[in-house]
Amino acid sequence: MKKHRYIISGGGTGGHIYPAVAIAEELKERFPEAEFLFIGAKGKMEMEKIPQLGYNIKGLWISGIQRKFDLKNFLFPFKLIFSLFQSVAIMIKFQPSMAIGTGGFASAAALKAASWLSIPTLIQEQNSYAGITNKWLAPGAKSICVAYENMDAYFPKAKIKLTGNPIRLNLLNQKLSSEEAKRKLGLSTGKQAVFVVGGSLGSQRINEFIADKLDWFQLRNIQVIWQTGQLYYERYKDLENDSVKILKYIEDMNLTYAASDVIISRAGAGSVSELAIVGKPVLFIPSPNVAENHQVKNAEAIVDKDAALMLEERNLDKEFDDIMHKLTSDIELQENLSHNFKKLAKPNATKEIVDEIERIEKLRS
Repeated sequence: MKKHRYIISGGGTGGHIYPAVAIAEELKERFPEAEFLFIGAKGKMEMEKIPQLGYNIKGLWISGIQRKFDLKNFLFPFKLIFSLFQSVAIMIKFQPSMAIGTGGFASAAALKAASWLSIPTLIQEQNSYAGITNKWLAPGAKSICVAYENMDAYFPKAKIKLTGNPIRLNLLNQKLSSEEAKRKLGLSTGKQAVFVVGGSLGSQRINEFIADKLDWFQLRNIQVIWQTGQLYYERYKDLENDSVKILKYIEDMNLTYAASDVIISRAGAGSVSELAIVGKPVLFIPSPNVAENHQVKNAEAIVDKDAALMLEERNLDKEFDDIMHKLTSDIELQENLSHNFKKLAKPNATKEIVDEIERIEKLRS
């Protein structure tokens, strides 16, 4: 078996994909001769994004279970069994030194197959509430890297390493000024800019709400940078003007973060970790459509440290105006939130995860 050959699996959303890519980037930096193969789910965004970043990927016939009744759920056992056998074949052919999972159902099949073949596995749990995939994989994992404390409620304590969530290298190296970033986006340098992002896939509820609030922002002389997501872009693109920048998807998050004075965001674990590095004042609007309400728990962990504000989606109509007015007009509040959020950042998370990968490889050699 050749050393430094890695299977990396994680997908479905950017929250699983970008931690996987961050780990690969750090591994490549440390071991230039390393070889990588990603495993994702057919039809999901990783099948497009990973090749764009220069990595090979294999797609499995697998998808998650719908929370509401759906006849497609009856296919899940068959998809899982098929994907497990497909993953075994991929492992035997690629002969990895390790398999690394960052969540999503593709990683469930990939890492379970690796365990069957006695290939060491490491899983990375981004959320404060462990997902079903990682709980299923935990007994066979050599190490479990987590971003929150008290995760021994879900995983064996001896396997847990508190590292934080992996952050893309380009985000850690961001040096662009707010004025320069605003100019590059075609925005005024003399006005506040609020960045609205509903997750990598976009949010129907947030998009509908922001569309109705554009006049509210304009009356207060506030610019809006609005990522709609690919599914919703065509519906809203004609609302763009000099003070509203509408984007389908953002490749260069550095530029957008730098241009932002205030950020409105979902509370996916990857977003929370990135925003701590960025250190801007944030209003979290957690998605209510996720397992075990984990986005609310992620946001609460930050709000409890006086490092961000949170508004649940069900209260948008009643409370948004007051909260957003306070957040955009109270400079002292902005500074306090930014300061406290930055203190929670873990910029060395990716390095620590790769340290753990290297440790496991050395034990095996």
